[in-house]
Parts: sequence; C-alpha cells; structure tokens
Amino acid sequence: MQDDKNISEIKTDKQSIIENTKLNIWEALIPVIVLMALLAYNIFFADGEMFGGYSNQLILLIGAAVAVGVGLFNKVSINRMLTEVWENLKSIFVPVLILLLVGALAGTWLVSGVIPAMVYYGLEVLKPYIFLPACVIICALISISTGSSWTTSATVGIALVGIGNALGINSGMIAGAVISGAYFGDKMSPLSDTTNLAPAVAGTDLFTHIRYMTVTTVPTIIVTLIVFTILSSTADVSGDADVSNLLNTIDSTFNITPWLFLVPVIVIALILLKTKPLIALGAGVLIAAVFAFIFQSDVLVALNESKFSAVITSIFTDTQIATENEKLNELFSAGGMNGMLWTIYLIISAMIFGGVMDGIGALARITKVLLSVATTVFGLFASTVISCLGLNTIASDQYLAIVIPGKMFKKAFDDKGLAPENLSRTLEDSGTVTSVLIPWNTCGAYQSGVLGVGVGEYFMYAMFNWLSPFTTLLFAALKIKIKEISSAK
Repeated sequence: MQDDKNISEIKTDKQSIIENTKLNIWEALIPVIVLMALLAYNIFFADGEMFGGYSNQLILLIGAAVAVGVGLFNKVSINRMLTEVWENLKSIFVPVLILLLVGALAGTWLVSGVIPAMVYYGLEVLKPYIFLPACVIICALISISTGSSWTTSATVGIALVGIGNALGINSGMIAGAVISGAYFGDKMSPLSDTTNLAPAVAGTDLFTHIRYMTVTTVPTIIVTLIVFTILSSTADVSGDADVSNLLNTIDSTFNITPWLFLVPVIVIALILLKTKPLIALGAGVLIAAVFAFIFQSDVLVALNESKFSAVITSIFTDTQIATENEKLNELFSAGGMNGMLWTIYLIISAMIFGGVMDGIGALARITKVLLSVATTVFGLFASTVISCLGLNTIASDQYLAIVIPGKMFKKAFDDKGLAPENLSRTLEDSGTVTSVLIPWNTCGAYQSGVLGVGVGEYFMYAMFNWLSPFTTLLFAALKIKIKEISSAK
C-alpha cells in the first residue's frame, strides 16, 4: 500500500518544494547518476545519436522512469509524482506558446524582408572589429528595457547572428555575445521575473537586491566586454569585398527599405509598454505577414504561386529563399513553428524528469545535504552556488534553481548573521545566468533553438554566464562586500 506520510510540501508563489524524510541521499542521486551516464555516453560515444534524433529527450524520460522506481520503492504514490509533473508542465505552457510564436516570427520576418534588412544595414554599420562587444551592449540595453533575455534573443539576437554569420564570425562567438548581453540585462532589469523572484525568496527588497548585484555583476560584464573586444579585433573574418558582394545579393533578392524596421520597433515598444509577450510576438508575426505582401511580392511569388500560401508556409513549416550566395542561402532559411518542435519536446521531457524528482523529494534531499556541509561563510556561499547549478541541471528549470536553494538556505544565512541580499545575489549569480548553459534546461533549449547555435558551440563564449558564479565565490572567499545583518540597515 502506498502512502505519502513521509512527504511534506513547502508552498511558494512560483513553485512547491516537496520534502521526503524517508528518502536518503543515495536514493535521490540514483536517477541523476543514470541521467548523467546516459548523456555522457550519448555525447562521447554515440555522437548524440544513441536513440536517433531525439536522444536527449528519451534519456530524460528514462531518467524520469528511474526516479519513478525510486519513488515507488519509498512508498511515494503515483498520484503525488503525477501531480508534480503536471505542475511542471503547466508552468511551461506559456513558454511553449512563445517558442511556437518565435518560430512563426522567424519565418514571417524572413519572407517580409525584416531579417534581410537588419542584416543589410547591420553589415553597413557594424564592422567586424567592434561586432562582438557591440552585440553584448545592444542585447544588454534591449534586455534591461524589456526585462527578458528570451525576447532579446528572439528579436535582435536572431538578426545579430545573421549579420555575424555574413561577416564570417564564428557562430558560437556571436551567440555567446548575444546571450552574455541578454542575461546581463535580464539580471539587472527590475522588469525581469527572476530579478523579482530572487529577493522575494531571500527576504529582501527589489532595489536593494539590484544595487547589491552590481558588486559582482559589473566586474563580470567588464571582463566579458574586454574579452569580446580582443576576440573581435583578432577574429578571422571576411574582407570588405565579400561584404560588398553580400550587400549586392541581398539588395537584388529583397526590397530593402528602412520601413521594415517598423516591425521590430513595434514589438519592442509593445513589450516596453508591458504588453504580454504572447500578444507582442503575435503582433510581430501578423504585421510582418502584412509587410510581406506590401514589400516582398516578388519573393512570395518565387516561393509559391499563391502569395497567401507562401506566408502561411513561412509561419508553420520550412522556408528557404535561394540567392546567388551560398552563405546567404543558409542564413535565409527558417523552420517556422515546425522548427521549434525538437526544442519543445526537449523542454517537455526535462519537465517530466524534474517533476518526478521533485515529487519524490529528491531535489530537496540533495539540497539539504549540501546545506549540512556548509560550516563556514565561504562554504555556505559555495553550497548555494553548487545547489543552484545542480538544480539547473537536474530540475531543468530556472525557477526551481532559485526557489529551492532560496528557501533551504535562507535560515542558514540568517544564522550566520548575513544580510538576505547576500543570498538573493548568489541565487541570481548562479541560478539565473547558468540555466542557459544546460542543453536540456528550458533556457538552454530555448536559446539554442532560437539562435540556431548549439549550447556546446556557445558554452565557452557565454562568458558572462559562466564567469558569474566564479565571481560571486571569489568575492565570498576574499570577504568583499559580504554584508552582515547588523550593517544592512
């Protein structure tokens, strides 16, 4: 007979945390070990094709099945596990719709000439020797304004990747610069949901949290900009003659006009006016579709005898616009909503695994063990960082990587006389920004799907993201700006 008498639940505004007193740490780690072993085998020995094109999705589901077995052994009811899986799946309903709209946006922005226009004018303005740091700054400004790294990548990020590819810059570098800037802005924006969540969980206020984050965040973004400036100045890129050829090819294929910039301007304006992302992106798709009929009639005719069918195809399935330049042929292709399905399946599989792990109490158990070994101030910071990184990997969800360590470590920070902004800053430095470095995390899957660059390709270049946890640990080790409760007033 199954029962849940060992289960307790801590409710938060974003997630619930399940604690299971019966589950031991080794049982909690069994699904994680199986997951990591299969993923490692798939990457290093099967070239990512152990189960065909959906290997990572199936590996996550196998991990979930192992977690179910652990739960049943510990008398956790199927209903409890299914409840947490359902809660996880409900939490990604809007992100999945956003992903579908981003696919549609990419398709309609291509056939309407919006992306080609961005690439065309970008090639004229953004020179190779300033391109990468310019990407960081542009994305940071957009993300601070919108509070969303996802929106930044779906709009200017796509265009910047296109411009950089046309210049011959490594796509991993471009995506790394885009993501670094986008997550800096997301982290520092008062409009960001994670920037509001972290202080709420830790017990401090929003603007105290943002001010305290500048201590570690500003040095990290400065180092990031310096490195990207060096990379830009030394990168092996195409010459001016090649750029001139690219400009001529784009101009002969599309009707290029500054009026096309109205589409991204309207989308960004809607977001700044706090319009729901689904409405803002949906408006971007519809306006781009109208602009396709107005400005790119010849392109639509070349794609399909019916202009209307060509636009509908761009929304839902693959679109390829042929040019005389092979580099541009690769750039001027989009998968529409269909192109986002692999990413959506990955996110759903990750949420199932994370839901079962939470339902059996494994996530809370692993975090508690980390908390138990945090005997010093530095050890407390290090345990928080490891917990956030681990939960981004295991639970595949950015919010859980903030909420669970925030709730579990809050009392420990209080007991050591540390102001709550120490905890909130550490949650952001290690929970928010590292989510994009995990291929099966919702953020990693989204960014790689939208930008068309794999996590493995941009990982080392997403410098702001992986430097941030090291910076917070360095400051903790050197006891720089570690505010105590007595001095927090």
